[in-house]
Amino acid sequence: MKFGIDRLLTEPDLQEALQGKRVALIAHPASVTRDLTHSLDALIAAGINISSAFGPQHGLKGDKQDNMVETSDETDPIYGIPVFSLYGEVRRPTGQMMSSADVFLFDLQDLGCRIYTFVTTLLYLLEEAAKHGKEVWVLDRPNPAGRPVEGTLLVPGNESFVGAAPMPMRHGLTMGEMGRWFVEQFDLDVNYRVITMHDWLPEAGPGYGWPGAGEQGRIWINPSPNAASLNMARAYAGTVMIEGATLSEGRGTTRPLEVLFGAPDIDAKAVLAEMERLQPEWLAGCALRDCWFEPTFHKHQSALCNAIMIHAEGPFYTHAAFKPWRMQALAFKAIRRLYPDYQIWRGKDFKYEYTDDVLAIDVINGGPSLREWVDDPSATPHDLDTLAANDEASWIAAVREHLLY
Repeated sequence: MKFGIDRLLTEPDLQEALQGKRVALIAHPASVTRDLTHSLDALIAAGINISSAFGPQHGLKGDKQDNMVETSDETDPIYGIPVFSLYGEVRRPTGQMMSSADVFLFDLQDLGCRIYTFVTTLLYLLEEAAKHGKEVWVLDRPNPAGRPVEGTLLVPGNESFVGAAPMPMRHGLTMGEMGRWFVEQFDLDVNYRVITMHDWLPEAGPGYGWPGAGEQGRIWINPSPNAASLNMARAYAGTVMIEGATLSEGRGTTRPLEVLFGAPDIDAKAVLAEMERLQPEWLAGCALRDCWFEPTFHKHQSALCNAIMIHAEGPFYTHAAFKPWRMQALAFKAIRRLYPDYQIWRGKDFKYEYTDDVLAIDVINGGPSLREWVDDPSATPHDLDTLAANDEASWIAAVREHLLY
C-alpha cells in the first residue's frame, strides 16, 4: 500500500500541482516515507520548493517528553528554512507563519483519538488557511485504531486544545477524512485536498488499521515520545483519561499509556475482579494482567506501583470487541467502589493543556458526564453505555459521507 507522502513522491501529476509554489510541511518523527526517509528530506530531494516547516506538540524532532513542554521556533541547520512551533508561544499559526508558504502539506501520523492534539492542529491550520487564502493538503496516513467509534461527544462549550469539536474520544477517521468533516462543520472556505492512501484496509486483519505485517507492512515510529507501539495506539482512547487522575498512566516506564492504572496503594487484582463483576463484556478483546512498575519520573516517581497491563495485541486482540474507553471508565468505577474515599481526580489546581479552573478529567472527556458517572454510587454500566451509544451513533451518521476508504 501507499501512504499519501509516497504517492506525492511517485506521481508526477501531484508534484506538478506544486510547481511554482512555496510549500510548507507540518511534520514530526513519524512523518517518513516507506523507506524511512523523513518527509522533509524526501520532498526537498524531489525538488519540491519547501520554504518552511512546522512542528506540532512534542516538536518536529519529537524530543519533548511531556504535555505542556513547549518548543521554540528555529532555523533548520541543513536547509536554512524557518521551523515554526505550533506548540510554543502559539498553537494557532500566526499571519507571519502563514505568509511563509502558498501550500501547506499536513503529514502527521495520528492515533485516532480526539485528545491527541494533532487533530486540533489540523483544525487551526484549516481555519487560518481559510483566512489567508492558502491551500492545505493532507498527505493521508492510517488511523492505527481503525474504524471503531467510542465515547461521548464533546459538549459544546468544553472545547480546548485536546477537544477541537463535538466528536467522540475514538473517532474512527483518518486525518484526511477529519479535515473534510472540519471544512463542513465549521463552514470553511478553504482550498482543501487529500492525497489519499492506496489500498488502506481499515477492517482487515491482522492490523485492523495499521498495516504492520508482511511485505506490505509499515514500521511503527513513535509519533510522540509516549506513543511507543500499536498496542498503545489501540488502548490510548481509554488510557489517556488517566492523565486527569492521580493514578499513574505508566509515564516514566517503557510502556506508558498501556496500563489501566498504576498506584502504590491500590490492589490491582482486586480492582480487576471488581471490573469483571460489574461488566465483564467491557473487558473483551484483549488480555489483562496485573504487573508492577516503578516510574523513573512523573506521578508516583520512585514508588512501587501495582497496575493492570492491557495487551490489545497478538492472539489476544479482537478488533470489534475491544472497547478501551469503556474499559478505562470501568477501572475508575471499580476503584471508586473499592476505595470510596480515594482521591482519583486531579484537582483544579492542575493546569491541563492551557485550561483554567476546570478538572483535567472533564477537559479530557469534553464534559463532566464520565466523572459524574464514576462518582455516582447508583450509576450503572448500562447508564454509561446508553449515554455513549447514542452519541456514537450520531457521530457515525454525521461523518459517513466524509469517509474515503
